[in-house]
Amino acid sequence: MTSASLNLVGQPAPDFTLPSTLGQDVTLSSYRGQHNVVLVFYPLDFSPVCSMQLPEYSGRQDDFADAGTVVLGINRDSVYAHKAWAAEYGIEVPLLADLRLEVARQYGVAIDERGISGRAVFLIDKEGVVRYQHVEEQTGHYTVRPEAVLAKIREL
Repeated sequence: MTSASLNLVGQPAPDFTLPSTLGQDVTLSSYRGQHNVVLVFYPLDFSPVCSMQLPEYSGRQDDFADAGTVVLGINRDSVYAHKAWAAEYGIEVPLLADLRLEVARQYGVAIDERGISGRAVFLIDKEGVVRYQHVEEQTGHYTVRPEAVLAKIREL
């Protein structure tokens, strides 16, 4: 990873507004005071590992909702690509289009030389503070499953 040294735990989460598959822009700070947020950065729609990861998170959406948490997927693909991929794989969590990798850079997970974001998970509490982060060493790795993130949420 280009900026794996960036540790945001204990820091206010960088705010952003991005277009989404919900048909409207999503602003991170709009969840403050109401929900925890899990940001799932992933490299590309339709890629093999991502096509396991996001459906797994989507399949646990009820568990996340029961824990007062919203899951948002983010990468550099367009909303149109996100919608096609979500339809094909049954992904129901909102997918956000970070076309210029600006948000990935804010979170230290942009891989600019490849034009993608790395695979990473950030847990942001209801106060807007990053409470957990995990950045995979390689984009093909997927070691933090939804169960592990749910366990971290229960610790809040």
